[in-house]
Amino acid sequence: MHKALLQHIEKFITLEPSEADILESCLNVTTIKRKELVLQEGQVCDTLHFIIKGCMRQYIINSKGTEQTLQFGIENWWITDYLSYHNTIPSHFYIQAVEKSEVIALDKATLEAILIQIPKLERYFRIVAQKSFGAAQMRIKFLFTMSAEERYHHFNNLNPEFVQRVPQYMLASYLDFSAEFMSKIRAGKV
Repeated sequence: MHKALLQHIEKFITLEPSEADILESCLNVTTIKRKELVLQEGQVCDTLHFIIKGCMRQYIINSKGTEQTLQFGIENWWITDYLSYHNTIPSHFYIQAVEKSEVIALDKATLEAILIQIPKLERYFRIVAQKSFGAAQMRIKFLFTMSAEERYHHFNNLNPEFVQRVPQYMLASYLDFSAEFMSKIRAGKV
């Protein structure tokens, strides 16, 4: 199971066999049940999750009591609350398994120890953070510059298999419209 993470790392940096062994000795695979929360608002996030198999999401509950999905994570993606993780402050978010998921949960103390032993992993995690930040910037751009229907079609064109995989109300909240509006778009009534 560690193979997926090692392959992902190798896209960005090269690990010596001894470094891969050190890393593998520190990793544990965890199974997260569908709908299980790995982070709740108010908790301090001290874990990065690398998704081997499955789908997870980060969301908030807005002032109306409605869930608003901010981010999805699928195979070979990392998901966490970076602000809570970095600053050791209570999280404003929830992180939940959308599907039964297999993840490598890497806690902060373990990661810091690994980074001392394998400094080149700093580059890998910097690239991951930059890619995540860039994706968040593009999502904000799309929210500001596209109509709801354009956002749906853009997302569906980029990720057709993903649209079928995620409950429609979650996808609608991610794209910032109602599930009812999603039904109209899918039925071609918009």
